[in-house]
Order: sequence, then C-alpha cells, then structure tokens
Amino acid sequence: MLKHHLLAWEQFERSWGCSGLNNGHEASLNLARVDVCTYNQLSSVLRYADLAFHLNFLAALMSAKSIKKLTIPQPDDWHVHLRDGAMLAAVLPYTARHFARAIVMPNLQPPVTTTARAEVYRDQILAALPEGIKFSPLMTIYLTDTTDPHDLSRGHELGIVTAAKLYPAHATTNAEHGVRDVKNIQSVLEKMQRMGMPLLVHGEVTDPDVDVFDREAVFIDKILKPLRKDYPELKIVFEHITTSEAVDYVSSEGKKGGLAATITAHHLLINRNAMFKGGIRPHYYCLPVAKRERHRQALIMAATSGAKMYFLGTDSAPHFRQAKESACGCAGIFTAPSALALYAQVFEDAGSLSNFEAFASRNGPSFYGLPVNEKLLELMKIDHLKDDINSILTENRQEIVPYRNSAPLRWCVAEV
Repeated sequence: MLKHHLLAWEQFERSWGCSGLNNGHEASLNLARVDVCTYNQLSSVLRYADLAFHLNFLAALMSAKSIKKLTIPQPDDWHVHLRDGAMLAAVLPYTARHFARAIVMPNLQPPVTTTARAEVYRDQILAALPEGIKFSPLMTIYLTDTTDPHDLSRGHELGIVTAAKLYPAHATTNAEHGVRDVKNIQSVLEKMQRMGMPLLVHGEVTDPDVDVFDREAVFIDKILKPLRKDYPELKIVFEHITTSEAVDYVSSEGKKGGLAATITAHHLLINRNAMFKGGIRPHYYCLPVAKRERHRQALIMAATSGAKMYFLGTDSAPHFRQAKESACGCAGIFTAPSALALYAQVFEDAGSLSNFEAFASRNGPSFYGLPVNEKLLELMKIDHLKDDINSILTENRQEIVPYRNSAPLRWCVAEV
C-alpha cells in the first residue's frame, strides 16, 4: 500500500545519503521543510513532483493513532487546464499521478481551434508525462464564430477530439476569440447533436451591465434554456457551476438526460469572502467567481448527493505568481496537487463519503460514454498530515502557487 512513499524515501536516501526510516518521524519532518529551491532540485532527482508530500505522509503515518481508508476506481478530471511549455511540464505530474483521464481545456495562446492543433497539443502533453505514469488527455476544440463543423466531425471520428468548448467571448482567460453569438455556430451545434459529441459551456454572460455575481444565473435564462430547446438531443456539460440557480436547473433538467455539470473543489470550499479576507487575495480569484455562502451550500448538497448529473471537474488553472499578484491578476486557482484530498474532505464533512465514488469515478464516464477505470485508487485519512507544497518552480524558475486550504488536510492519495 505504501510502496510509492517508501520508494520515494529510498530513492532520496540513495541520492542524498540521508538516514533511513529508523529515524523516520524526525527526519521526515525536517526534510519536508526544505526550501522551494532545494525541493525542486530533489523532485527532479526523484522524478516526483511532490517529494515534500511523500515525506510528510511517512511522518504523519508513523505518528497517526488511526487511519481510515477509501478505495475507489481511479477518478478522471473532467475539466483541467494544463497550459503549455514550461508550465505544462511543471503542473502535468500533479494531474497525471491521480487521474487516469482528463478533459483538457483549449484556451491556450493561440487557442486550440482545429483538429490539427488538438493533435499537436495532445502529443505535447504525452511527451511531457513523467516516466512510468499512464494518463490519457481527452482533447477539446475551442469554438469560434468560424469553426468548421466538418473539421470538428473529422476530429471526433478519428478519436482526437472528445468535446467542444463554448467560451462566450471575453468570459475568462484567453476567451477573446470565443463565440459572440450562439447563432453563429448553428451548423456546428447541429453536427455535434447528430454525432453525440458533448458541448462544454462556460456558463456566464459577458454583458458589462450584468453584475459579475449574477452572470451565471442570467446565462441560464438567456443562453442555456434556449440552447436546450433548440438542440434537445445535444449533450451539454455546464462546467464549474457556482450558484443555487445552476444547481436547481441541472437537478431538474439533468433527470431528462443530456445535461450534466462539473463542480470544482474550490467552489465547494470557499465563498466570495475568501477573496477579501484581510485584503485582496488574488490566489482565491477565479472565473466564475466564488459566490455567497448559500450558493456554496447548494453546491455541496449537489456534489455529495450521488446524483448522476454531477461529477468531478477541478478547473485547476495555474498561473505564474507574478501574473496572479499583479494590478490585473489572472483568474484561476491551481488545485491539482491536493484536489482529491480536498474533495474527500468536503464529502466527509457532509457525511457523504459513500457517494464520493459516484461523483469522482462513475458519473463522468457514464455521461461521456466511457468505461469506468479498472485501476483502483486508495485515499487515506491521517491525523497531522501537512500540506507543505507552498509553490512550484518551472524549469525556467518561474513560480506557481497552489491552492492552500484554510484547514489542515486530512486526506491524501496513498496508492494508485
């Protein structure tokens, strides 16, 4: 069960001449507090992106009075941003270590707008995978007003493209090339409906007269309801929902089939107050923005219900520190390093761990028409587990700051 963590320790000993597990507890705690520079040097030696996690896991394990286990089919992430270049290489291991498959967002610079670009991007992701990790990126096309429906159909038939993403123009990061009016992509939507190809929607209007906290609710009335009426057989994923209005709509319409929603870990954990606690907190800023506490409670009820129309989508969205901590900070929260632990914590707090497997491992594959992963993943609840990954450095030494939970993590992934 502990083979990954023990292997990490053994490799560390061989490479750095450290004392072994006989001095485990104290040594683990000390080594887990290495500075960011040393931490990244060590992780390159070990081919792990989370050495500190392994060391803290062993330390917590040896001091734990009780351990709780949860074994589920390996989950998939149905919404993730992996970026490209040096950032792709830095963040990919965090997703690929825990998730068997992931729906990869296409909002690069320039965006992934054709089958050919999707194939190139897929190959870049596969080339960046750490040795020994099996992971399947499921590629998406970024819809524009001029998307070619025949190219989209060809990509889907070849197995290169899994879904298409609808970004309302200027709705989020790199969405300036998005769709300005759904009427402009009628032929694309008709083709997708015939093929059974899912449409993934960023559900916010961009009208500047609509309050930023109301844009999801307005999107439902102005865009999503007419879309469902005009294309009743089109499979739609309402991504990263944030409001009680979205929960009410998906819970009602999802029973009819063809509509589902992803829910992020961070929207289950924070409300809009997090962005303003003691000042501006840019690392809690994302789009759609977190909403009032009543909306967060509605999301928790939906996610933990076990209902088949809700499934895991982290929307893990890394940015370099300087882009987040700037006069115009980028939207996005990087949750990949601890996503499964965060979700498990939410389900446990809601008294619904029995529904975690449906949300994380079964509902997504069912909607997408894919098999549930055969490989199993084990999570463990351990007292005193620390989250010491303060930041990550890319190969060109740019810093990425992960999401930090306000409460200590209680869960971790023990084995895949």
